[in-house]
Amino acid sequence: MDWDKLKIFHAVAEAGSFTSATVNLNLSQSAISRQIQSLEDDLKVKLFERHARGLTLTENGEYVYKTAHDVISKLKEVEATLGDQKNKPSGKLTVTTVVSFGTTWLTPRIQEFMQLNPEIEVELIFDDKELDLSTRQADIGIFMRRPKQLNYIQKKLIDINYHIYGSNKYLEKYGYPKTVGDLNKHKFISYGKGNPSPVYNPDWALKLGIKDNKKRKTCMKVNSVYGLLLAVQSGVGLAALPDYLTVNQPNIVKILPNIEGPITEAHFVYPQSMKNVARVQAFRNFLYSKISEWKF
Repeated sequence: MDWDKLKIFHAVAEAGSFTSATVNLNLSQSAISRQIQSLEDDLKVKLFERHARGLTLTENGEYVYKTAHDVISKLKEVEATLGDQKNKPSGKLTVTTVVSFGTTWLTPRIQEFMQLNPEIEVELIFDDKELDLSTRQADIGIFMRRPKQLNYIQKKLIDINYHIYGSNKYLEKYGYPKTVGDLNKHKFISYGKGNPSPVYNPDWALKLGIKDNKKRKTCMKVNSVYGLLLAVQSGVGLAALPDYLTVNQPNIVKILPNIEGPITEAHFVYPQSMKNVARVQAFRNFLYSKISEWKF
């Protein structure tokens, strides 16, 4: 099998369509299609079923994908091991986490890490969808849940608390809620569809004080936690936000501070293959030192 064709096939299978794969492969859709067709001709089997909404793997395609996946994972492991020269923290380190935590908490601290480790090249990928660490889409994940994958090393980073927040502008106009019952008189912004919610039970504030598992209507939905913050600051309404997101933010007030939402556990996660990689250990130690200094 041609290795270049196999890598293209793996990328297409991951993306689910030729169109989506063009971004990662930096190839045109027609070029990708030709390579897949050529691989199918070489193997004399059909690898994909084509349909209007994208591609699905055939039974033979599933078998080839699993094999390619295993090979790529092993090669990435070799690359990581060879990249750490004599256990010295160096090389590229890719870290992924949700957009809100990455932009507001992690990014401001990365400069200090880079100063301490000048030979490490850092790449940050912020996405509310979890990347696959086993194929090294990222080296490290800061996930807002406990991962289910058995081949991941994981350790709880911190408990993240949620409260209801509103802007001074909004509260001066509509009043400050003093009881749970007062919330019924207010406008609420909630987490919308499109991306997986980075917090368990994102509608808890809408159900607070409401019987029969019903919930308040919302005036607006945003499928981004950071977008929720901006909507609250602009005076659209009230919303449940993680406390780390609101620290030092202007024009924002905690509502009913004694009432907390569900706690989200943030976990520091990386694959077994990266266990002894010096740059991963350096970042882990740095991150936990910053967490111990900071109280959300």
